[in-house]
Amino acid sequence: MKKLFAEKSKNKTFLGMIALMSATSILFNSCDKKKSEKIISNAHPVAKAAPTIDDENVSSDKRVIYLTFDDGPNQGTENLLRILNKRNVCATAFLVGQHAYGSKKQKDGIELLKKDPLVELANHSYTHAHNKYTDFYKNPEAVVRDFDIAKDSLKLTDKIARTPGRNIWRLNNITATDIKSSTLAANSLKKAGYKVIGWDLEWKPTNKMALKGNHQLMLKKVDSIFYNDLEKTSRHLVFLTHDQYLTDSDSLDELDLFIEKLQKTNRFVFRKISAYPKINEILN
Repeated sequence: MKKLFAEKSKNKTFLGMIALMSATSILFNSCDKKKSEKIISNAHPVAKAAPTIDDENVSSDKRVIYLTFDDGPNQGTENLLRILNKRNVCATAFLVGQHAYGSKKQKDGIELLKKDPLVELANHSYTHAHNKYTDFYKNPEAVVRDFDIAKDSLKLTDKIARTPGRNIWRLNNITATDIKSSTLAANSLKKAGYKVIGWDLEWKPTNKMALKGNHQLMLKKVDSIFYNDLEKTSRHLVFLTHDQYLTDSDSLDELDLFIEKLQKTNRFVFRKISAYPKINEILN
C-alpha cells in the first residue's frame, strides 16, 4: 500500500514540489526556545510542543525529522550550534563521555551544548568503544557499564542511547541490529533500561572528514525514504551526522542549505529524539 503522502502527491516525489513552495512558508518547529517568537513574526507562529508525541499530533501532510549529531563535544560542535540557532531548529547531540573532558575546547563545547535550549543531550557511550567495535560488543556487561559511566559523568537525566559504530534499535516497538554479533550487548542495554535508537539516514564523510556530497543529494534521499516507506517508524525519520564533519565552510554551507530547504517546503516538523514515538514507554 502506498503511503498517504504519495497518494496526495499523485506519485510525484514528496520533495519534488520544493520549487513550487513559497520561500516564506511557515516553519513548524516544536523546539522549546523563547527567542523563536522574536525570530518568526506573529503571522508565522511556531507550533507548540505537544506533551506526548504520536501520529495524531502530526497532520497527515507533514513528516517528522529528528536531527541527531554524534561524537560531541568535538571539532565542529560550535559550528553546529551556530547553524541550529540560525535556523531556529532543534536537534539531539549524542555525546561521548571522554570527549567532554578531552581538551579545553571540548570542555567549552559541553558547556555550550548544555546551555542551548535547542539541543537535547543523549548517551553515545563513555569510550566510543575505544574505536574497537568488535571487541567492545563481545562483552555485554562492559558495554552496559560504559554507558552507565557516560550517563553519570555527563549527568544525563534520561537513558536514551546510541551505540558507537552500530545502527542498533531497542525500543518497545522496534528491534533491529545491523551486525548480529552485537545482539547480546544490545539486549543487555535494553534490559538495563536504555532506550537504544539508531538512524534512518546518515550523511557520511569524505576521506577528509567533511560532509560527502551536497544538500540536493541528501534531500533526494529524504524524499526516497519517505516515498518508499523505509523509516523505522512511518512518517518519522532519524537523521544522523557527526560534529567533526562540520569544520570546513563547504560542509557548513551544505548542512545549512539542507535544513533551510527542508524548512521552506512547509512539509516537515523538527523534533528532539525524546519525542520519537513510544520512546518513553516503559521497556518490556
